[in-house]
Amino acid sequence: MRLIDTHCHLDFPELARDRAGVLSRAGAAGVARMITISTEVEKFSQLAAIAESHAEIYCSVGTHPSHAHEEREFSAEELVTLAAHPKCVAIGETGLDYHYDRAPRELAQRVFRSHISAARKTGLPLVIHSRDADDDMARILTEEMAAGPFKALLHCFTSGRELAEKALTLGCYISFSGIVTFKNSQDLRDIAEIVPLDRLLVETDAPFLAPTPYRGKTNEPAYVAETARLLAGVKGIEVDALAETTTANALRIFDKMPSFAA
Repeated sequence: MRLIDTHCHLDFPELARDRAGVLSRAGAAGVARMITISTEVEKFSQLAAIAESHAEIYCSVGTHPSHAHEEREFSAEELVTLAAHPKCVAIGETGLDYHYDRAPRELAQRVFRSHISAARKTGLPLVIHSRDADDDMARILTEEMAAGPFKALLHCFTSGRELAEKALTLGCYISFSGIVTFKNSQDLRDIAEIVPLDRLLVETDAPFLAPTPYRGKTNEPAYVAETARLLAGVKGIEVDALAETTTANALRIFDKMPSFAA
């Protein structure tokens, strides 16, 4: 079984303090690659250094919506320049978070649109964070796709079925984290059931949201295998087939990453 954890935060202290162990356990679990996702553009050099130091790690560049008011606004052109780093394979994470609502919504939406422009200019996929913002997310994605297509994925999907269907109609991918394994997440499993296999991704969002049976512990990339097992059951296929499919999907959308050697 070969998996790609498409969203983790290897720079966060919970994982950084035992990075060698985290990577060793990931490899033992069949996790062949990890994308360590940016939450603050000002810290991009730290992510790039992690990716440069490990062949199996790639990175992104972007401002998480909860940090949109904490760092200066980076222009699309600045994001494009940073994304030229050879191991940067995505723009984001970016988007809207009305749950915590830390940044003014107008600012968050403007930053989101700048990231969309960068994704369009670079051809790199946009990693989208959306929480309690389904209507505005659907509206902005619809407007921006009409203005010019771009690749995108909704990461750690916890939104409603209507947003999932809209995103799929617009050509987006949908990624599920350990939340889908939680006992009270049947609605989310029902949404996973309707996501076409060729548009499905898996992630951890480590160090957060450890899947069952590790819930409550620090999450790490090795645990993406548990999410894959759950989704294989939802889809009615073997876990090896689910792993093969989601890995192929990850390589398709994050196409700056090279394919695995035969």
